[in-house]
Amino acid sequence: MSNKVIAIVVDGMRYDKACEALGFIQHLVETNQAALYKVKSELPSLSRPLYEVLLTGTPASVSGITSNQAVRLSTEKSLFHLTKENGLRNGTVSYYWVSELYNRAPFHFIEDREQEDESKPIQYGKFYWDDDYPDSHVLMDAEALRRKHDPHFLYIHPLGVDVKGEIFGSESKEYREQILKMGSLLAQLLPIWMKEGYHILITSDHGMSEYGNHGGITDGERDVPLFIISPKVEPGVYSEVVPQLAFAPLVCELLNIEPSNKMISYQLPGLKRKITL
Repeated sequence: MSNKVIAIVVDGMRYDKACEALGFIQHLVETNQAALYKVKSELPSLSRPLYEVLLTGTPASVSGITSNQAVRLSTEKSLFHLTKENGLRNGTVSYYWVSELYNRAPFHFIEDREQEDESKPIQYGKFYWDDDYPDSHVLMDAEALRRKHDPHFLYIHPLGVDVKGEIFGSESKEYREQILKMGSLLAQLLPIWMKEGYHILITSDHGMSEYGNHGGITDGERDVPLFIISPKVEPGVYSEVVPQLAFAPLVCELLNIEPSNKMISYQLPGLKRKITL
């Protein structure tokens, strides 16, 4: 069984709209090829603090990344650190805040745009800073990186859904249309990744309110999907709400590496445990 993971974090994609609009992924759920969970995001429901939650498994009160204005390196051990320490390759195509959290802060727009340095926590990275950098480019940049460097952990972070949500609100045609576009892009790549045996996780950092903002405690701002395509996870729709802090240790489980000592212990419903005799 492969120990390679692709994690796609679709920024700002709330649970209910993802369930309605991601047609091919819901087809995989209906045909028992994928699992669907509802995740309750940590607070505040803002991007930079939740990137840290997803990648280190630590809440804002522990990490100190409490707002989008916290421009500094993380002091926590991320999935990038852990993969590197375990002799695995990692890579990402992400918004530049991810580079600022784990490789260098502040971001240098010329030097840090493309990174290839196996001594850094993020070994192979391509970063963008225009909020309207197309999701199609993010996904295809990531596929090019995958084919070139063959990372064990590939983290993909498109921003288009969040941008449309903040301009038009979660109930708009534009927001739903952007999620439909994301579903179409993923439908082109998922069969390739599935055939090659990756564990695939599709989730979001936070949701979106009908007013076009997030940061608060409403379900629309906090409830996000988690789709999993993996031989280690039983397909189906699960009713138990998953804490967002469980994401990082789950990735460690799929990569077959030890989680950091700050990550929570959580038994994901449907996760197949190794049987020891």
